[in-house]
Amino acid sequence: MAAALLPETTVGAMLAATWEQVCAPVVVPLLRAAVALCLAMSVMLFVEKAYMAAVILAMRLFRRCRPERQYRWEPMREDEGDDLELGGNGDYPVVLVQIPMYNEREVYQLSIGAACGLSWPSDRIIVQVLDDSTDPAIKELVQVECQRWARKGVNIKYEIRENRRGYKAGALKEGMKHSYVRDCDLVAIFDADFQPDADFLRRAVPFLVHNPDVALVQARWKFVNADECLMTRMQEMSLDYHFTVEQVVGSSIYAFFGFNGTAGVWRIAAVNEAGGWKDRTTVEDMDLAVRASLKGWKFVFLGDLMVKSELPSTFKAFRYQQHRWSCGPANLFRKMLMDIVRNKKVTLWRKIHVIYNFFLVRKIIGHVVTFVFCCLVIPATVLVPEVEIPKWGYIYIPSIITLLNAVGTPRSVHLLVFWTLFENVMSLHRTKATFIGLLEIGRVNEWVVTEKLGDALKMKTPSKVPKKLRMRIGERLHLLELGVAAYLFFCGCYDISFGNNHYFIFLFMQSITFFVVGVGYVGTFVPH
Repeated sequence: MAAALLPETTVGAMLAATWEQVCAPVVVPLLRAAVALCLAMSVMLFVEKAYMAAVILAMRLFRRCRPERQYRWEPMREDEGDDLELGGNGDYPVVLVQIPMYNEREVYQLSIGAACGLSWPSDRIIVQVLDDSTDPAIKELVQVECQRWARKGVNIKYEIRENRRGYKAGALKEGMKHSYVRDCDLVAIFDADFQPDADFLRRAVPFLVHNPDVALVQARWKFVNADECLMTRMQEMSLDYHFTVEQVVGSSIYAFFGFNGTAGVWRIAAVNEAGGWKDRTTVEDMDLAVRASLKGWKFVFLGDLMVKSELPSTFKAFRYQQHRWSCGPANLFRKMLMDIVRNKKVTLWRKIHVIYNFFLVRKIIGHVVTFVFCCLVIPATVLVPEVEIPKWGYIYIPSIITLLNAVGTPRSVHLLVFWTLFENVMSLHRTKATFIGLLEIGRVNEWVVTEKLGDALKMKTPSKVPKKLRMRIGERLHLLELGVAAYLFFCGCYDISFGNNHYFIFLFMQSITFFVVGVGYVGTFVPH
């Protein structure tokens, strides 16, 4: 009872005394260790970014960017495939085009139409629609669309299976078991929201025809809805850097990069030699690419061959996608590390690239250091002034890394500040997903199909947008983001009152960004 009557000043003094007793022997050493670790990871990420920038610059100076300079390439002559009586079709490999689908009401017509419109001899191409839809109405729509193209003379196969075991990997694996696939030499894969141009095969296949050691030709993605909202612009900046820098460097220097899961053509012999599709992680595409690389196969990236695709324009869809893209590589790294180390078929140089550059720096450190350093450690040093961060660690290196990311999308350079703040927010989910993958716990194998909108947003008129948006805990309110926003806001207020390093400018901006995302006010609002 007496304790309850203690003056507030006495309670405050007790808390302050307790903090002083714990701070010096425990908090300060731990925070200094965290700062040192984050600085080391930042340097590793900076060196990787600078190295790739130097490679790109050197390639442009010496004009070695085009794959045609590294690999043999001859165009498929038009007359060979057009005159059947001349027997020219024998020079064309038989291509299987796979389109995996799952309840794709908005985009199924676009993807099937684009695949059926590919310019290739009709007797040397098979379009295979792998429909895992659970909605009977959508299944019927897709089947009718396939029948419509079949009546036009297209060799199209509509395939379904009893269950969704293995998700996309399971569908692709099941699709390869059909008897007619035995006659195919190559397999082109397009997700349901991808629409290749008619000349896609004519530009990609020659690399496989004339270079027997090449297993994969990967095209670049072109985003049809990049200007839909600010969130899609942010995604475009991140993915454009991936395609214009990371994929180009991997293809040119190491002949290896991660398959993007779509808009690519595989040599079926290489797929079979690597062990086929596996569903042990949520990145079956990267899994196959790493296994094929360890067999000695080479990959080619074509930066000027673009395939139209769609970016997630709702935060919920984007968040699920990023969980899959972050958790999967970390889990695959856990499963394949020793296989890579023990492999004797590839050079030590390629092993180092795959383990250190590809997995450790880009897929793990890149996610973890962004959130831990920017959103946890730097704010914490405001509360513990005994721990200082050198200026090069919190200003110069992050600024250079941010500027290097801008080379992929020059038109969005004015959005770099927004991009940085948004990427820091998304690093929360990526870091969480990375640890889930490394530790193989919780939602490690969760697979949520990314929602596609197709032409739905284009047909939506302002009058149809609901005036009132219902708030739902867990759907529109994101407690993790709101918690981090409160932490950053508190640190910013503390810095104004007691600090002298002016971190509060960044802390308040980042806090506002976390709050905006936390209340669901990001992306496109789609009426139900």
